[in-house]
Amino acid sequence: MLNRRTSKFITPIIASVVLLGGCGLFGKDRAIKEIDPPQDVSYLKDGGSLQQSKQNNAASQKEEKATETVKRELYLIDKNGFVVPQTLSLPKTDSVAKQALEYLVQGGPVEEMLPNGFRAVLPADTRVLSVNLQKDGTIIADFSPEFAHYKPEDEKKILQAITWTLTQFDNVKKVKIRINGHDQSVMPVNGTPIEDGVSREDGINLDTSGVVDITNTHPVIVYFVAQQGEQTYYVPITRRIPNEQKDDIAAAISELIKGPTYGSGLVSGFQPDVQLVGQPTYKDGKVTLNFNDAIYGSNKKHVISEDVLNALVLSLTEQKGVESVAITVNGKADLVREDGKALSEPVTRPENVNTGSF
Repeated sequence: MLNRRTSKFITPIIASVVLLGGCGLFGKDRAIKEIDPPQDVSYLKDGGSLQQSKQNNAASQKEEKATETVKRELYLIDKNGFVVPQTLSLPKTDSVAKQALEYLVQGGPVEEMLPNGFRAVLPADTRVLSVNLQKDGTIIADFSPEFAHYKPEDEKKILQAITWTLTQFDNVKKVKIRINGHDQSVMPVNGTPIEDGVSREDGINLDTSGVVDITNTHPVIVYFVAQQGEQTYYVPITRRIPNEQKDDIAAAISELIKGPTYGSGLVSGFQPDVQLVGQPTYKDGKVTLNFNDAIYGSNKKHVISEDVLNALVLSLTEQKGVESVAITVNGKADLVREDGKALSEPVTRPENVNTGSF
């Protein structure tokens, strides 16, 4: 059985530490030890039989087992056309990868739980014929011919959604696609290359605006904020950074401050005058950032907004080896979160992203 990925590069122990909060977007810690529940005790009413009680208990246990669920990240398309993770509760199964793909199909079981403004990515009536994981971490997803019935403009989004949904599982590194048993070297409509497989390193929601020579760049993923009604959620964007810029942590922060592309429908909580005071430091999986006081972004002294904090942590923990983020302002660790709690400990990536129901 595949193990769920908490992040591309963080270690499994992270699931047991404190997770991000705010706006109902992130899941609670599910790594709490389960305590054996007490044995069921049946109290018979007058005239009731022991046999009837046993039957009732068996039926109740069967119903409970049938409704047991587990949280999974499904990559869906939002109203702005971005591929976005949404954490949904799916029925528990041993075929986790196959099930995750089945919940990406338009008109399939995901339709009843889609957040407002979101749509599934795979064409209607697409069947997942098989999902096979190879020893090298490559997973091969075989779809029915209906898979090819999509609009050309959705092709890269479909490939990204499949790749990021499947690579949430720890064992999965790359994704290959078959249609009716036949290997695909390119996507069937616009010919987007698949070749030896697609991974998270190929990016998601690519933003190459302002990039002149993409061959001399490398990707950095940052998260911006989108809104649906009164709820907000986080969208991963891949920016291209010049190869001569070696510090990807500083580069990611620079992109966060720069903000999203105009007209994208995304926003950033960072003020344009936010600056790092000195270079970020890294040790044993922890990144420490020292900002000027513009990081507060409001008149509330020492208060850092949840959108800024969450965007920082989500963005930096996408990078290899980064497990937690500590923040200081002018060298002092006296920040306060919006709920009034002191930000006294490094913050780790949440196990589940975008869990709010819209």
